[in-house]
Amino acid sequence: MKQLLTLLCTLLMVACENPQQEFFPSKGAKEVNPDTRLVINFRSEPMIGSSGMIRIHDAETDRVIDSLDLSIPAGPTERSKHPKAPYTWEPYNYDQPRRTNADTKPGTPSGVAGPTSDTYQLTIIGSFTDGFHFYPIIVTDTKAEIYPHHNLLQYDTEYYVTIDDGVLTTRDKSFRGISKADGWSFKTKRTAPAAHKRVLIVASDGSGDFTTLQGAMDFIPDHSTEQYTVYVQNGDYEELVYFRNKRNVTIEGESRDGVYIHYPNNEVFNPHPVDVATNEWPGTFPSRRAAFMIDNCQDITLRNLTIATTLRGQAEGLLINGERIFLEEVTINGSGDALQANGSCYFYRCKIKGDGDTILGRGPCYFDRCKIISRGPFMWIRNTEANHGNIFFHCRFKGLGGSPVLARTSEKYPSAKTSEAVLIECQLEDVAAEGWAGLPKDCSRVRYWEYNSRDTEDNPIDMSQRAAGSRRLDPAHDREWIRYYSDPSNILYGWNPRHVLPK
Repeated sequence: MKQLLTLLCTLLMVACENPQQEFFPSKGAKEVNPDTRLVINFRSEPMIGSSGMIRIHDAETDRVIDSLDLSIPAGPTERSKHPKAPYTWEPYNYDQPRRTNADTKPGTPSGVAGPTSDTYQLTIIGSFTDGFHFYPIIVTDTKAEIYPHHNLLQYDTEYYVTIDDGVLTTRDKSFRGISKADGWSFKTKRTAPAAHKRVLIVASDGSGDFTTLQGAMDFIPDHSTEQYTVYVQNGDYEELVYFRNKRNVTIEGESRDGVYIHYPNNEVFNPHPVDVATNEWPGTFPSRRAAFMIDNCQDITLRNLTIATTLRGQAEGLLINGERIFLEEVTINGSGDALQANGSCYFYRCKIKGDGDTILGRGPCYFDRCKIISRGPFMWIRNTEANHGNIFFHCRFKGLGGSPVLARTSEKYPSAKTSEAVLIECQLEDVAAEGWAGLPKDCSRVRYWEYNSRDTEDNPIDMSQRAAGSRRLDPAHDREWIRYYSDPSNILYGWNPRHVLPK
């Protein structure tokens, strides 16, 4: 009998030391960032239910601050089910006083949206009140990550979390939800970073000024003339990132492979408004299908990190609307349209990988010693005569199956007659012999030009089958053009970031 009691005590101690779940923030945690995620680590892979509520309560008043209803689908899964924008008139389904009309005014910044009765999960990111569809829970292996609505938690406040039975289940049925009595409570930091602070730390484990990159970007004032630096520590950041109206910000990762910013987003899940076909017009931004979005920004630097969308389809890893956007040592993974760039951008030693039309946008863009990997056409450039298109200097193009063309055009866009893509001393691997596709009948203003394109063995590319209307630059006859395109300042309105690059 004594041995049995000893065994039971031992098993009880082991159970206490090795709980069925681990929580982040931990139960009773202090100094928690208000932009925290809620994470439960299980012993086995959990399954997401189709009903039930997750609630965050003010511990002092028991008032519900935020709620997630699992009976609401995350977003569309079929193109035919696209809703009409905007996605929300009132921002969230939570027990809060009604916000003012100024907070929920639709059509910002696209200016074209109208109210609708959408029934998908909605969150407002970066004050873009047209809204984004999002996943309230994402499960990765044994980790369930819960995403509260943005910017609802406050500093110096204690909260507790409740989860209905059935929201998450395990095969052994050991998880029956969380009640107030279970004690998943935490208290946020007393104050935000000081207003004069110009260097911010993002850490996924909560040890920095912010837990998410979005939290840091929301802290930085719009149109600031001050220089801000956001250091992102190594970690997995599964979050939709959208910011606009930012100036003079550097986002630098601890290491290129160690900082992974990603989200499962695409055109089906977060579609364009049906009454705005494209974002071909400066100042409009109906597209919200990328994992990482920079909108109406100037003098932004991204360095030493990886950005990715994890869904297939029309799905950029990175989408840019802005001027003087500088990327150094950044990896961008997407699907159709992996990178969309509208405005002056400079890419240095970046890697861009996609499934086709891998680089999209109006430009002007300068790619310096970059690697572009694509399953379909490498680019669909849509510049007009108002600016240059895409210029590639000492870059490498690698096709993945089927030998894709370097670029294509379409008569549906007026820019088809003014498209510009120029390659200066680039290396081509598994690229179609014709090189270019869809050129208009009148190619007099199209610049699909190459100088000294080589294969992986450094041999000149056979240009004999290149598409009519494209051009091979001659080192003697076209030396002025070659010199012109070798200088980024000629392409980017006088801006040349090369002076800040490592020697």
